[in-house]
Amino acid sequence: MKALLSEIRRNPLLWLLVCVPVVFAAHSMKPEAHTLHFLLSLGAIVPLAALLSHATESVTSKTGDAVGGLLNATLGNLTELVIALAALRAGEYLLVKASVAGAIVANTLFMLGASFLLGGLKHHTQEYNRVSARLQAGLLFLATIALLVPSAIVEADAGAGTAAAAFSQKLSVGLSILLIGAYALGMLFSLKTHREFFGTASHGDGDGEEPWPIGLALGTLAVVTIFVALVSEVFVESVQEAAKTFGMTPAFVGFIVVALVGGAAEMASAFSGARKNRLDLSVGIALGSASQIALFVAPVLVLLSYIIGPTPMSLQFWPGAVVMMLIATLTASLATNSGRSAWFVGVLVLMVYLIFAMTLYLLPPANA
Repeated sequence: MKALLSEIRRNPLLWLLVCVPVVFAAHSMKPEAHTLHFLLSLGAIVPLAALLSHATESVTSKTGDAVGGLLNATLGNLTELVIALAALRAGEYLLVKASVAGAIVANTLFMLGASFLLGGLKHHTQEYNRVSARLQAGLLFLATIALLVPSAIVEADAGAGTAAAAFSQKLSVGLSILLIGAYALGMLFSLKTHREFFGTASHGDGDGEEPWPIGLALGTLAVVTIFVALVSEVFVESVQEAAKTFGMTPAFVGFIVVALVGGAAEMASAFSGARKNRLDLSVGIALGSASQIALFVAPVLVLLSYIIGPTPMSLQFWPGAVVMMLIATLTASLATNSGRSAWFVGVLVLMVYLIFAMTLYLLPPANA
C-alpha cells in the first residue's frame, strides 16, 4: 500500500482521482447535468487508466509481454463491454454497434499507430515479434469477414422484410458461436501448443522504476477495473446529451469518443510500453484487444441481446463501418509485416484513423 500511496503523491496526474467520488456525487445530486457528468467522467477515467497502466506493467514484469498484453487487453475490454451492455439494455443498438466497430478500429489504428509514433520518437527503430502480430491480424481478418457476410450478403440475397430479418438473426447467432470458438482456439495456439513462437523480441530499456509487489498490482487491477466500469456507466448515460452540447453526431460519439474513452486504460499501457522499448507489449495490447472485441465481445453481445435486450441484435453493421474495419485490418497487416517499426510508420497508420474520424464527423451513417 505504501508503494501505491507513494505513486499517487509522486504523479500529479493521479491527483485527478478526486474526480472519481465527485462524479458519483454529481450523478446522484444533479442527475440532469449531463455535460457536467461527461466532463467529470473523462477526468476520472484518465487517472484510473494511469493506475491500471502501472499495475499492469508490474504484472507483466513477472509474466512477460505476451501474457501481459493479453491480460491488459482483457481488463481494458471490460470497460468496452460495460459501456456496450449499458447501451444494449437501453436498446440503443446503433451506439452498441458504433462503439464495437469504433473500438476495433481505434485499437487497430489509433493505439497501434500512436505506439509506433511515441516509441519511434525515443528510439530510432524498434523490433517486435511479427509472428504474434500476424496471428492477431489474421484473427481480425476472420472477424471482419464474419461481420461482412450479414452486412452485405443478407441484403443482396435475402432481400428485405421479415424473412430477411429472421435469416440475419439466425446467421448472426451461428457466426457468433463460430467466432467465440475461433478466439478460444487462437488462445490455445498462442499460449499453449505453440507458445515458443510468441516470445518477446524487445526487452525494454527500463526507467528506474521499481515494479509493485504482485499482490498489490493484482489488487489494484481488480479495484481500478471496477471503478472504471462504474464511471463508464455514468459516461454512457451522459455522452449522448453532452454530444449535442459540443455539436458531435451520434455516429461520431459511438465510433470515436466512446471507443477512445473505453480504451483509455489499455492505451496508457500500450503507449508506456512503446516508450520503454517494449513494443511487443504495445502491439500485443493493440491487436490483441481489437481481435478480442471482434471475436469475443461482439459475439457475446449478440447472444446477450436475447437475454437483456428489448429485441435480438444482429451482426449486421452499416456498410461504412464494415469497410472501415476491413481497411483497418489490412493496414495493421501491412504495418506489422516486417517486425520492425519507426516513427513514420506510426504517422501513416494514424493518418488512416484521422481520415475515418473526419469522415464520420462530417458525414455520419444514416442507419445501423
